[in-house]
Amino acid sequence: TAGILLGFSVLMFGMEQMSLAVSGLAEIPSFREMLVLFSNPLFGVLLGAVVTAIIQSSSASVGILQALANTGALTYGAALPIIMGQNIGTCITSLVSSIGANRNARRVAMVHLYFNLIGTLLFLGVFYLLDYFIGFAFTALPVQAVGIAVVHTVFNVVAVAVLFPFIRQLEWLAKKTIKDSKHGEELELLDPRLLATPSMAIEQSRKLTGEMANMALAAFVQADGLLDQYDAKTAAGVEDLEGTIDRYEDKLTSYLVQIGAQHMTDEESREVSKMLKIIGDFERISDHAVNISEVAEEMHSKEISFSSEAQQETKVMRAAVLETVNLAVEAFVKNDLFIAQKVEPLEEVVDRLRNIIKANHVERLRLGTCTIELGFVLSDLLTNLERSSDHCSNIAVSVIEVAHMGVADGHEYLQNVHAGQYGPMFQTQYEHYLQQYDIACPVNQGNGAEATQYATDAEAVPNLIDADQPAAFNTPAKDFTGVSDDTYQEMSPK
Repeated sequence: TAGILLGFSVLMFGMEQMSLAVSGLAEIPSFREMLVLFSNPLFGVLLGAVVTAIIQSSSASVGILQALANTGALTYGAALPIIMGQNIGTCITSLVSSIGANRNARRVAMVHLYFNLIGTLLFLGVFYLLDYFIGFAFTALPVQAVGIAVVHTVFNVVAVAVLFPFIRQLEWLAKKTIKDSKHGEELELLDPRLLATPSMAIEQSRKLTGEMANMALAAFVQADGLLDQYDAKTAAGVEDLEGTIDRYEDKLTSYLVQIGAQHMTDEESREVSKMLKIIGDFERISDHAVNISEVAEEMHSKEISFSSEAQQETKVMRAAVLETVNLAVEAFVKNDLFIAQKVEPLEEVVDRLRNIIKANHVERLRLGTCTIELGFVLSDLLTNLERSSDHCSNIAVSVIEVAHMGVADGHEYLQNVHAGQYGPMFQTQYEHYLQQYDIACPVNQGNGAEATQYATDAEAVPNLIDADQPAAFNTPAKDFTGVSDDTYQEMSPK
């Protein structure tokens, strides 16, 4: 309070001293000639704008003008354009402040400038038009300090009333001046000025990581669709998304490292550490999406396709992995423990599906219903699908570690989950997904626990193209012939 009162007192004292200092200017002929020069609207506006821009204070420039008004030599006609120029000059403060800020902050500064520029043009245009036809008598009268304040107030009230309906147009002008970059402005939210407040910087990082997560999901969904119907434009879109995600990873990693150098609580430090891991996992998912799109491109260019059995099996695994990615993204964005706990059971089912499909393919090679060339393609596809689900598991465990259960080590947590130390949820979810995403095992391998053991044993198959591996298949894979794209999409997460 004392500081405010002191500052106000200094301001009043300064204005009083300026009034005393300029009181004799009215008697100087050159000063009167200068005032006549600035009665020209253009020169008056320039004078007001330049002086205000230099001192970066409209209040101070108004005080100077009011001090000059006390000489009695300044008329309303000369003061009016100077006052309008002061309103333009005050925009320099917001323009300077916006340097180095994000795109929206710069646009706000431009809206401020356009508001005062357009308001000044309209106000002076209407005023001088009416003065030409009517002839305002007061323009030749000496202006008083209070008159300057009244003109300022009237201008701002009229400008707001006139321009308020045109807010959208002002926004359009600002966007035309400060254009969007090719990849948007999201990364500009990583403001270095927030580093002084780690909690805010972490929140901004988390928001952008959520954007990155949704882009990774979009890339994966598009890549998955290419396996059904290849489209070069969509494949290019997957590449573009992956490139954008790479930029997100670079910027976020650098920003999080800078946050880590600040003074933080233990909880904030853990969150920064885990977020660094999570953004790496989302980036790897986008890499696998690109790899999957390349598999689709290879099959399209070579005009090859899987056997009907392999297509049916991979559709099931693709749907399972797609749901895994969707769950991981949703768990992170919503910071949801329940959703995060669904990921690991589904990831185990994905591993089981991979093993069964690998063994089934070996048998098809032995029977001559599939080719070695397709074996390489299938191997690439299965590897990228399975590794994507692995990264989803990493993300889910990180969400659980940071937000909810205080788990110190992710590997220890997974061991405990599999051992049932966190309750029966894992086994319940695993059995649920086992039924939802199922492909047939050989008859002589049975079902249930025996089938699970078969899927585990299938991991021993060292190479998909090794036709000499022993296998005893008495029935074909579960029949998914005729499964429509709509039905397949129903299997995928909404």
